[in-house]
Amino acid sequence: MGIIELKQVSLSFEEQQILFELSMDFWEGHIHAVVGPNGAGKSTLAHTIMGLPDYRSHTGDILFAGKSIKELSIDERAKLGITLAWQEPARFNGIKVREFIRRAGDKSRGTKSPEEVLNMVGLDPGRYLDRDVDTTLSGGERKRIELASIVAMHPKVVLMDEPDSGVDIDAIQSIFDVLEWLKEHGTTVIMITHSGEVLKHADHAFLLCNGALVDKGTVEQLSSYFERKCVPCTHKNVPDEEALV
Repeated sequence: MGIIELKQVSLSFEEQQILFELSMDFWEGHIHAVVGPNGAGKSTLAHTIMGLPDYRSHTGDILFAGKSIKELSIDERAKLGITLAWQEPARFNGIKVREFIRRAGDKSRGTKSPEEVLNMVGLDPGRYLDRDVDTTLSGGERKRIELASIVAMHPKVVLMDEPDSGVDIDAIQSIFDVLEWLKEHGTTVIMITHSGEVLKHADHAFLLCNGALVDKGTVEQLSSYFERKCVPCTHKNVPDEEALV
């Protein structure tokens, strides 16, 4: 049984169906990747699991540790230990990095200090602790600070939307090191990505196309999607077999 389970989840916006009867199990203490082309429904899936207001009208069910969370608000899901790291992290004018991380910390789970978690994500505490979480920070810096706050939070499930977006090549390895640390300490990581390089850091993967689950399995099994840019499926635009050779 997965810590997060989707049971025939479908979602529509303005009469357009976005997700099609998704049934997926995300195993506890693993790093999962949800891959697929732009517009496949990957971010929509993450927002639906998190319970964002515009994504609550789905059919089917979502279970956390075996219990339905379909009727729970985003705040109630967060209290259970589910969190979402945005592709474009939020800005908080007037809040220092030190305070931002402290507010996220979970003392009941032995939270690390702001200095420790900044070092883990490759940021010098002396340079960042007293800066505001605002537009003076680059998108990549805010993403790493958000990840530092997640380490302090020590959630049970973290949804990472495009973890490599806006992050330079020197920083990306520290992000993957932190995700591995979270896994080793019991957190389930769900990475939303269209990157073959990000996929390599997962234990297990799901492939979405046009809002439907096309395939699932090991990283090696799903790497063919990136090698060929497509796999056989029921989508109306599926290429013929010769195109996949």
